[in-house]
Parts: sequence; structure tokens; C-alpha cells
Amino acid sequence: MFENVADVLRRYEELALLLGTSKVTSDPGLIRKYSREQADIEELALTYRDYLSARKELASVTEMLVEEQDPELRQLVEEERRQLEENITQYANKLTEMLAPQDPRDKRNVIVEIRAGTGGEEAALFAADLYHMYLQYASNHNWRCEVMSSNETGIGGYKEIIFEVKGKGAFSKLKYESGVHRVQRVPSTETSGRIHTSTASVVVMPEVDEVEVDIKDSDLRIDVYRAAGHGGQGVNTTDSAVRITHLPTGIVVQCQDERSQLQNKARALSILRARIYDLEYQRKVSELESMRHSQVGSSERAEKIRTYNFPQNRVTDHRINMSIHRLEDVLAGNLDQFIDQLAEVEQAKRLQTVPA
Repeated sequence: MFENVADVLRRYEELALLLGTSKVTSDPGLIRKYSREQADIEELALTYRDYLSARKELASVTEMLVEEQDPELRQLVEEERRQLEENITQYANKLTEMLAPQDPRDKRNVIVEIRAGTGGEEAALFAADLYHMYLQYASNHNWRCEVMSSNETGIGGYKEIIFEVKGKGAFSKLKYESGVHRVQRVPSTETSGRIHTSTASVVVMPEVDEVEVDIKDSDLRIDVYRAAGHGGQGVNTTDSAVRITHLPTGIVVQCQDERSQLQNKARALSILRARIYDLEYQRKVSELESMRHSQVGSSERAEKIRTYNFPQNRVTDHRINMSIHRLEDVLAGNLDQFIDQLAEVEQAKRLQTVPA
């Protein structure tokens, strides 16, 4: 059943050799390329190697069982045989799961963009709540976060905030957060006690490097200007802010949080690469799955995915019809109850495509 995985194991071993050659160690681009490829197939390759080893050992133990005459030794060998059979079944199940079509982006670091939607200042405050929720969620998983660009309001909200999350499996978890988030609560500025509904949009993109997305200098218009808003004296008094327009797609990225124009440019290019990569990925998904009905794992970001209802202390994920009456707990970063369920649904759909 798993014969085709032999090629993966051979490639894994080949990459280990390549990464030790002087040609590769002297080329940072090749190191990144081969290291990422090796990391992408490592779990599958090593699981298959364990599977083969267990099967080989089982054949040897079975042969011993036929030849052994001593009752006590036969019992020990029989127990070892049963344990090997259990191990083989576990390896086989794991291989089956891994052979289901995988999202190639799952092991990437991510860039998260949160933008205030309808609701004015209240929407900006909700965007800040979502940002802090993801910061705590990242901390729970020992991931590192770094703000790349932000546009604050005067009372602690964000019209927009873009940040990077670095850590193993960051995209595999956070990808389910892309979409429109809705909040229902009484704003602090509301004197009559009326419940308002506001929204914020979240976009989660995998981080990509220069090798994967080639951006020509001729395709860029780069403008520099004086940063505005909050910041230190150096930020606000020099032309450190950078706006980059990608002419073929019309994508515009601007960064002004750093003191250095060079740093802002590097961050803007990183965001631009992620957006171009994501734009192309979404185009391919749209072509292949234009009639897809399930929202789980899909790219339908315009869809409302979750509602945070303060009066009822309830958070509802509309993709899986799951509600939890612990709103403050969720906003404190405890999202795994939703994300794990979404991942299970997606995994079940992938397993349906694995040949029996």
C-alpha cells in the first residue's frame, strides 16, 4: 500500500547528503530550499522507515516462533510479535493520514492582517481584541510574534495591524482564522446601553522567501515619506516610511513603524511577497474548487466565520455550528477547542480522497 513512499524516503536520504556538500553549504538559497524540502517530508520519510523496520523485525520474530520449542520462550516471542503487529498498525494508520492531500503551507510561519470593518471606533477596538487574542494564543504555543505594520486609533484600537507569527505549525493552526469576525456588545461609548454589531476581517498568509516569489524591481513603485501617528522622534521627523506598489497586481503595502527606511522597506517587501503568493494560491483554489460547498479550510474570507456575543457570554463558529459559553476564555487565547474541531473536519475530508 505504501510502496510509493519509498521514493520519499530515498529523497529524504538524498537531501541529507546534499546538505552536507560544499556546493550547498556555500549557497544560502540552496540551503533554505533543500532544508525546507527535507523538513516537509521528514515525518513521512521517518515514519515509513520505522514501518519498514517493524515489518522486517516481525518477519524475523515470526520465523523464530516457528522454530522455538521452549514454551516460556515461545510466550515471550509471541508477546513481542503482538507488540510489533500493534506498532505496524499504528505506523500504517499514521502513514494513511499523512498520505491524505496536505496543505503545503502548513509548516510555514505566518503573516496575519487584522482590519477593522463596519462599526467605526468599536470595530477598531474589536480588531485590537482579536490581536491580543492571537498574541496570547501564540504564547500558549511558544510562538514568537512581531508587529510589522500598524495603524492605531486614539483610544487603543487598530484600523489595521499586521504581524508575523514564527513557530512550528503556526500556519496549520491559524489558517482557520481567515474570515470575518463579528462582535455583539454594548460599546463603552454607548450611553443608552444599546448592543452594537461590529466586524473585523482577518487574513492569514504563509510567510514566503525571495526564492519562491520573484519580484522584479521594474514592477515596483517605491515612495518614501515622513511617518505619522505614534512613534519616537526619529520615526516622525525623517522620511523613514515606505509605500510599495506592485504594478502588475495593484497591491499596495506601506510600513512606517521602524526608524530605518531600510527596515521598513524589508518588512513591506516581506508582506508584499506573502500577498502575491496568497493571491496566486487563492486563484488556483478558486479554479480547482469553484463549486466547493464546505467553508472549512476554504478561502471564503468574505464569509462570517465567528461571532463573539458579549451579552450571552457566547462564541459561535458558524462553519461547524459550535458554540462555547466562555467568551472571556476564548479572548484570552484559548482557541484550540475551535481550531482542533475545524482541523478534524478538514482531516476527515482529506482522508476520503485516500485510495483504500
